[in-house]
Amino acid sequence: MKTYDVIIIGAGPAGIIAGVTAKKQNPEKEILMITEAPKGLVPCGIPYVFHDLDDVSQNAMGPKPFVDAGGKLVIGTVNSLDAEAHRLKTISGEEFAYDKLVFSTGSHPVVPTFIPGYNLDGVTYIKKNYAYIESLQGKVKNAKDIVVVGGGFIGAEVAEQLHMRGDTEVSLIELEKNCFSKAFSSEMAKIATDKLREAGLNVLTSTKVVEFIGESGKVTGVRLASGKIIPADLIISSVGYKPNTDLAKDAGVRLNTIGAIYVDNYGRSNLNDIYAVGDCAGTKGFITGSEDNIMLASTATAEARIMGYNLFGIQIKRCFEGTLGVFSTKIHNFSMASAGLNDNSAKAANVHYIKAEFSDVNRHPGTLKDTSPLSVRLFASSTDGSILGGEVWGGKSAGEIINIISLAIQKKVSVYELVSFQIGTHPLLTAAPTKYPLIKAAEGIIAKLKK
Repeated sequence: MKTYDVIIIGAGPAGIIAGVTAKKQNPEKEILMITEAPKGLVPCGIPYVFHDLDDVSQNAMGPKPFVDAGGKLVIGTVNSLDAEAHRLKTISGEEFAYDKLVFSTGSHPVVPTFIPGYNLDGVTYIKKNYAYIESLQGKVKNAKDIVVVGGGFIGAEVAEQLHMRGDTEVSLIELEKNCFSKAFSSEMAKIATDKLREAGLNVLTSTKVVEFIGESGKVTGVRLASGKIIPADLIISSVGYKPNTDLAKDAGVRLNTIGAIYVDNYGRSNLNDIYAVGDCAGTKGFITGSEDNIMLASTATAEARIMGYNLFGIQIKRCFEGTLGVFSTKIHNFSMASAGLNDNSAKAANVHYIKAEFSDVNRHPGTLKDTSPLSVRLFASSTDGSILGGEVWGGKSAGEIINIISLAIQKKVSVYELVSFQIGTHPLLTAAPTKYPLIKAAEGIIAKLKK
């Protein structure tokens, strides 16, 4: 039985980045990664295999960067862990010992056992698994009526992509008043939902699914609380994900209230030499300090870099101080993004705030042919003007502007500092320097603070 300095379980974005970072910082260390499949998927790219991408292979992701950095790879499933002895075993019987162990086991879809008929043939999920999605793509090609249950990012993006195929009737069902309600403010969520409808997608909001119905064990439709039945020969359930932590729990690793591994700001669990990173690891809100359940590859890789640098002792005094929730999407050629607090989350956390927004176009002059509308809304502390959150919608630049806002939140930048933010502009690339929406929104908050 070989002993490794580090064993990483899982080869998703968090596992790969943690492994690459740790290996580059500690080239003398032997690091092993154990993963169930030789290749995986870019999580956020999964919806696009159903239309924009020609094949699942175009969204493939694997541990090659880790191997290229000098890491070792084993394909297998870990089914036994002795935390005290620092040993683990795979289903095939292979045994390994470790000095440090990193859980990067990700998450898996919530199975809606609360809906009768959830186990019918034809009820499927968006699993972050190459073979499963490849199989699902084949089922989609043979389906005539598809119902997607759940209007979060994955559900809504999958539904839009399926609708764009043009050969299938697609319905999207969401329990809340609007889709994207957990990530966007009410106003933004409505804009996003309207864009889905403008695309021609059949979107049913404020709608509850009470049963998946079928014949001879095969799904045939969805029954709503109203009694209406929507035909379906394929259902894609997208009602959330939960941390994959059964192995950790059985080994005595502490979990938080949502079933994620409890870790400190450096990814360390309650057990010596056991770490966790990514979807399986617990997080807290950057602003609220309360337990959070953000499962994003961008968040996971940020955690992974910090842990990779500090795995063998604190080398850089930069810990992961909490999640912001930085989201972006594009629906019907319309981009939307958010970071930090918004109207809904601020009120829920009892955070006092001021907001202001500014709208213009993303090029200058506005007569340029590829110009798009662009709006920026900022949320700031009503006491000192520090930026707490933001939303951006309109052109593609929304995806990068929200990253600027995210950095401003993390660095505790105030609107007073933001108005002196030195920017680079160009007619073909950005909004005008005289009315840059991010700065103008900050000026709007300053005007309210002075009242």
